[in-house]
Amino acid sequence: MDMNQYLSMFIDESNDHLQSLNEKMLELEQSPEDLSIVQVIFRSAHTLKGMAATMGFEDLASLTHKMENVLDLVRNEKLQMKESIFDVLFQSLDALESMVQDIMAGGEGKLDVSHIVSSLQAIEKGEESSPSSIEESNVSSTDTASSMPLLDEFQSSVLLQSIHDGAGVMFIQVSISRTSQLKSVRAYMVFDLLERSGDIIKTEPSVQQIEQDQFEYEFSLYYITQMQSEELKKAILNISEIEEVNVTPLTEEMLGLGSKEAAAATEVMEKSEATQETDTNSTMIENTEAVPSDAKEKTVRAASKTNTAAAASKTIRVDIERLDVLMNLFSELLIDRSRLEQLSNELEHTDLIETVAHMSRVSSDLQNIVLKLRMVPVDTVFNRFPRMIRDLAKSLNKKVDLVITGADTELDRTVIDEIGDPLVHLLRNAVDHGVESISTRVESGKSETGTIQLRAFHSGNHVFIEIEDDGAGIYRDKLLKIAISRGVVTEAESAEMTDQQVFQLLFAPGFSTAETISDISGRGVGLDVVKAKITSLGGNVTIHSVPGKGTSFSVQLPLTLSIISAMLIKLGSEKYAIPLSSIVETGIVKKEKIRIVHGTKMISFREALVPFVSLSEFFNVEDYSDEVEDEIEIVVIRKGDQLAALAIDDFIGQNEIVIKTLGKYLPNIQGISGATILGDGQVALIIDPNGLIK
Repeated sequence: MDMNQYLSMFIDESNDHLQSLNEKMLELEQSPEDLSIVQVIFRSAHTLKGMAATMGFEDLASLTHKMENVLDLVRNEKLQMKESIFDVLFQSLDALESMVQDIMAGGEGKLDVSHIVSSLQAIEKGEESSPSSIEESNVSSTDTASSMPLLDEFQSSVLLQSIHDGAGVMFIQVSISRTSQLKSVRAYMVFDLLERSGDIIKTEPSVQQIEQDQFEYEFSLYYITQMQSEELKKAILNISEIEEVNVTPLTEEMLGLGSKEAAAATEVMEKSEATQETDTNSTMIENTEAVPSDAKEKTVRAASKTNTAAAASKTIRVDIERLDVLMNLFSELLIDRSRLEQLSNELEHTDLIETVAHMSRVSSDLQNIVLKLRMVPVDTVFNRFPRMIRDLAKSLNKKVDLVITGADTELDRTVIDEIGDPLVHLLRNAVDHGVESISTRVESGKSETGTIQLRAFHSGNHVFIEIEDDGAGIYRDKLLKIAISRGVVTEAESAEMTDQQVFQLLFAPGFSTAETISDISGRGVGLDVVKAKITSLGGNVTIHSVPGKGTSFSVQLPLTLSIISAMLIKLGSEKYAIPLSSIVETGIVKKEKIRIVHGTKMISFREALVPFVSLSEFFNVEDYSDEVEDEIEIVVIRKGDQLAALAIDDFIGQNEIVIKTLGKYLPNIQGISGATILGDGQVALIIDPNGLIK
């Protein structure tokens, strides 16, 4: 069978399971006695192992199997979780993620994990655990049950019914000689022998894997027969190159031990054919009634006494490129709609006007749906941060709690893809520079554990992401002292700076307040990159801090980068568009109100002086100049806390526009972020407020 058609599905499923394993492992670290969490982790690892083995990624399957062995001891209360075991399991998850990344890049998922395997085997043998953590009792039935493959409800019922009918139910473990060159043939000979005298219910690994030689030198199976166990063992050992055979007659109680944790996740081959054409860069289109993140678990905790089933999420996976095509086609439709509206107004035909009005309403609804299809919860970015914070705090010998709220807030997929790295920098900054050491916090009367709040919420056409810590805060004088010593500002300039301007110095290239250089901070690389990336997305970042209390970084981002509301303006014969999200106010200013301050034109606006920018001069418009006007129409725009007044010729009106890039042949033009096609076919350049305000 050609496995390539299932590869993208395998990668998506593997990433989902690895994310779930990380999240549940963090939960378990907080509640190490909660066996219900262990059951969820075990089932997820078991499913991942089965998928990897099916796809032929043996290294991935083997490492997951070693993890399973440790988790099996924990869930059977033969091993207690402790810090050293958590560290090894987290290392295992990191290795598994690296393997999946290699597979995504076209590799075979190979990785040297011998040191991790050795650690897992040591834990399994009890060398890494205290004597009290392993039960002294060695009841053979329990040991056998713990090593038995999981059974589904149907398989369990068949075996139980056979016991009721008086038949013998056996669990058989077979080891083939390591020197065998034909292990799959020897396994087939065992199956052929057994099928003459009974029925094989389940094998581990699966029959298909064994036939394809995708197994180690051991396999096990459930078997129904009338033969006696010793007779059965002797018959199997008569087959050449069979090294060891263990035959265990099973009772109802032992079957209960082996099957109560029935696998809830189906194998990757049983997934719907509708998802076969997914590629690795896919996005989820979810039902409008989104299921909470806790409900996304496809398994019910076995140890939980409550029987609350999670609501099913009606989703399909769609290639992101298809959504891009859909967006481009709708963009063309939007342009045609604008043209029709313009024509209907010119012709003044009643029926045409009514038809176009109806089409406009329908296309507006369609526009909302198309935009929502591209919206992805920020949880897809946030869910990797708890593990990162845990590892970072551990390396710095700090105690940090990460509290996430608003993870269901949605953003355009384009923004989601770009925002991950800036948030990583801000969170690392909060742990390293913000939260104090344990001793310092205690001396300050704070709790040993610092708290970092990660919040996301909608506001108008923007999404705000806030990162707030309860750490030391930012001391203005200390920050200015460093900035002056490094030549970022002069002493004269620093005296006139507001607190917000001082805080913005943190975003200066090469600026760092770290006293020592480490792999976490001190090299002056980070916050300047954050500012540049967020600005390129049409957003901005502000800082609020109280010395001794903590610091908050607020990131403002546009909901989408594809279709925006804009104000269309004229400069002579040329047309431009200004994003409405950047406009504070429009108005008219008399020429005599324009002042010159330090060589810069300024106007008075709301009891403050703001720069006056002549767009006709800025863009060198030949057929218009505001110099000849007595009254000049202006648009006041905002970039963070900074304002500027743009001088224009005339207003055309508000419109929904489709953003088009200028193409790779045009250089980056200051003050221009793209272009759009208007209803009359003309091209209007889109003004970038961030490029006009310095």
